[in-house]
Amino acid sequence: MSQAKGDRRERELVNLLDEAGFAVMRAPASGSATDRELPDVLAGNGERFYAIEAKSSAGDPIYLTGEEVEALVYFSRNFGAKPRIGVRFDREDWYFFHPGDLHVTDGGNYRVKKETALAEGTDFPEFTGQSKKVTLEDLGGDAPDHDPAVLDVLTAVSQDELTVEEAAAMLE
Repeated sequence: MSQAKGDRRERELVNLLDEAGFAVMRAPASGSATDRELPDVLAGNGERFYAIEAKSSAGDPIYLTGEEVEALVYFSRNFGAKPRIGVRFDREDWYFFHPGDLHVTDGGNYRVKKETALAEGTDFPEFTGQSKKVTLEDLGGDAPDHDPAVLDVLTAVSQDELTVEEAAAMLE
């Protein structure tokens, strides 16, 4: 069942990249059809070339083995592409990471949590060059001081744990 879902997510990513103007292909049965470790998706648009290992989850953290990541980096270097880990959690968009930006576990594996993807991942428009992330630091401003309780309420709304109406009542 999870293999079918993973295949569906990979096809979804291929279609999104195609719609964004990339030449794109999904490696057939990557990881099992050949002795060579292949990325799940190859994509390029003349300016950006990516080898992507795509992973999805219902909400649990996503883990990759050290071997998976090493194989992606090795292939990318030889192919001339940028290695990227693409993650998609249910009811969320795709987010992308350079392998060096992922959390490495004590056992040498790699992990991406949903909250990390949402907070630190590169979203699809930025990944495909359709937009650029601008931070307060880029604008020369400092982050405003926030009441931690307000941030907790806003986080609960963003995670669908509270409705907007419930949050508004709590913040009055």
